[in-house]
Amino acid sequence: MPRFTSPPKRTEFNLRVWELVRQIPPGKVSTYGRIAAMIPPPGGMDPKSHLAFGARWVGGAMAACPDDIPWWRVINAQGKISRRDGAERQRQLLEAEGIEFDSRGRVDLGRCGWQGPGK
Repeated sequence: MPRFTSPPKRTEFNLRVWELVRQIPPGKVSTYGRIAAMIPPPGGMDPKSHLAFGARWVGGAMAACPDDIPWWRVINAQGKISRRDGAERQRQLLEAEGIEFDSRGRVDLGRCGWQGPGK
């Protein structure tokens, strides 16, 4: 399987990610993988490879997002905030929107998870 370190059309992919993340309402979260699954695989890429690399690509898009993107609403598949600079600020922003964390620092994705546009 070839290594896809970045999406073939990074700018186009990032714009699609940001368009989706803008739709996550306050008090809801999504995961990197769920966002990736909402975007069709690039031409010539099999769905299995897209699932394997898509979440990382979404992470890259979020790291480069413009100021008007609610980046704090995207968390990892475990329902946790990924360790990095800004993690504490992310938790503060989510808590200000009513998101609760359990004793292990996890969000209940069943209750707070955004399923996508129109769902």
